[in-house]
Amino acid sequence: MGTQGSPVKSYDYLLKFLLVGDSDVGKGEILDSLQDGSAESPYAYSSGIDYKTTTILLDGRRVKLELWDTSGQGRFCTIFRSYSRGAQGILLVYDITNRWSFDGIDRWIREIDEHAPGVPRILVGNRLHLAFKRQVPTEQARAYAEKNGMTFFEVSPLCNFNVIESFTELSRIVLMRHGMEKFWRPNRVFSLQDLCCRAIVSCTPVHLIDKLPLPVAIKSHLKSFSMANGMNAVMMHGRSYSTAAGGSKGNSLKRSKSIRPPQSPPQNCTRNNCKIS
Repeated sequence: MGTQGSPVKSYDYLLKFLLVGDSDVGKGEILDSLQDGSAESPYAYSSGIDYKTTTILLDGRRVKLELWDTSGQGRFCTIFRSYSRGAQGILLVYDITNRWSFDGIDRWIREIDEHAPGVPRILVGNRLHLAFKRQVPTEQARAYAEKNGMTFFEVSPLCNFNVIESFTELSRIVLMRHGMEKFWRPNRVFSLQDLCCRAIVSCTPVHLIDKLPLPVAIKSHLKSFSMANGMNAVMMHGRSYSTAAGGSKGNSLKRSKSIRPPQSPPQNCTRNNCKIS
C-alpha cells in the first residue's frame, strides 16, 4: 500500500483484501459482480484461489483493490495462511440463508487472529435477495459484529446492493489506520456520482426511491448509498420529522391551551355585553 506518484499508475493506493468464509457462501458471486478489473492471477499457482481486481473512488482518490477469494474448504487452510501475509483488509462472508456459515465465522476469526492479527475486518452477510429464506437475523449479526469490533454489511451481488459500499468502507478503515487519510482530507473531492446520490437521497425517503422514474440499477444504488451513509431518515415534504418530536409538540400545544388563564374584560369597558351581572 502506498501513494503512487508515477503518471503511469492508474491508481493512488493499492490494497490487498481477502474474502474468507465457508464454502458456498457466495464469495465468488461478489467477485463476479465487479465489472471492471482483471480476473487473471499475477501468480502461476492459483488452485483454490479466485482473484479479481477493481478500482474504486474514495473521496476523490483512486484505490485499486486486489481481491483474493480463499476457498472455505479445510484442505485450503494452508493456502489461506500463506495468502494472509501482506493482507491489509479481510471480509468475513457468510450466507444469510445458511446458519452454519454464520456459526463458522468464529473459526475464521481464530484463524485470522493467529495468522493475520490486527488486520482490519468487516462482516458481510451475503445473498440479501434471498431474505425470504433468512436463517440469520440482521439484529443478531449486527450485535455479533459490534461485539467483535467489526463493521457490518448485508449485500446482494444479484441486485448490486452494498457490494461497492462494503469495499469502500473497508478501504477507508485501512487507510485511516495507516494514517493515509491526512494526505487527501484537506483536498477532499466528492465524485459526481456521490454528489448526485447525496442530492437525491437528502430529499427522498428510502421507501419512496422505488417510485422514482429511474432505471432499476440506479434505484438500487441510491438505496445502497442511503443506507451506507445513514441518510435514510423519514422525510415528508422535504423536511425530516420524528413521531416522538411531533407527539411532544402536540402535547405541549394542548398543555399550553389548557393552562391558559381566561381573559377577563377590562375594568373601563363601557359595552353592555361586557358587564357581569
